[in-house]
Amino acid sequence: MPGMSFSHPWTRSSARGLPESMDEGRVERGRAAGRDFRVGLARAFGGAILFALPLLMTMEMWSLGITMGEARLALFLGLMLPVLGGLAYYAGFEESFGWRDFVLNALIAYAVGFVAAAAALLLLNVVGPGMSADEVVGKVALQAVPASIGAMLARSQLGAQDEEQDEQRRRESYGGALFLAGVGALFLAFNVAPTEEVVLIAQMMSGWHAVALVVVSLLLMHAFVYAVEFRGQHPIAEGVSPWSEFLRLTVVAYALALLVCLYALWTFGRADGLAFPELLIETVVLGFPASLGAAAARLIL
Repeated sequence: MPGMSFSHPWTRSSARGLPESMDEGRVERGRAAGRDFRVGLARAFGGAILFALPLLMTMEMWSLGITMGEARLALFLGLMLPVLGGLAYYAGFEESFGWRDFVLNALIAYAVGFVAAAAALLLLNVVGPGMSADEVVGKVALQAVPASIGAMLARSQLGAQDEEQDEQRRRESYGGALFLAGVGALFLAFNVAPTEEVVLIAQMMSGWHAVALVVVSLLLMHAFVYAVEFRGQHPIAEGVSPWSEFLRLTVVAYALALLVCLYALWTFGRADGLAFPELLIETVVLGFPASLGAAAARLIL
């Protein structure tokens, strides 16, 4: 209307006698938040490349990007979203306060993973002009999974050590410990499962070798977390027996790692056509690095 002007209420604060420092503080907080997000995003790209680099330079992963069934790839990508959301809750690359933040951080990590994987594969000439769209999308989408995990872990591993107390309590809960163990198992299993060596080792092993590997895996898991005084080692709570802690956490985490391995083998086609004893030994073989990943995740994350 003539003679009237409209402006945001904050622009009229000085006219109402409010201190201009309120405006300046609001702007400064906005700038700080923007800078924190940019730093977090840069860390995410660094984590994506660092964590995914071994697989980005692995021939079996290039082949799986072409030969892997669309349904299995789609299921794998879909299941990674709740995993990334859980990582945002426990160790996201930007501090999160509610479920919307967790979902947003998971989607950002996914996007960072796709961009980082595409850029790296293009730089290495693994993808490029002349390839079909299906081949390019398959290779990039598969490699984006470990890259997105690396992006999400960047805050806890590459950022400043300034985690909040409530975040630390989340990780130390029983559910948090098992979730992080599962993520660690998934990450190391994902690095090994595509290779032919898992199949070859399983073929060379006898049943007694498999039993021995199970025992060694369990002992190493328990020693990593409770016995050898690594940084981040978890003391056994007062009033809880070591045997109870072994059964409650180590054995359960190992069983979870084996389930992750079984799914990884199926996803990459390593379980197709195998009889149950062969599949069991192959799962135990992959469970060896996966169990160490599960133990390491509880120490590191």
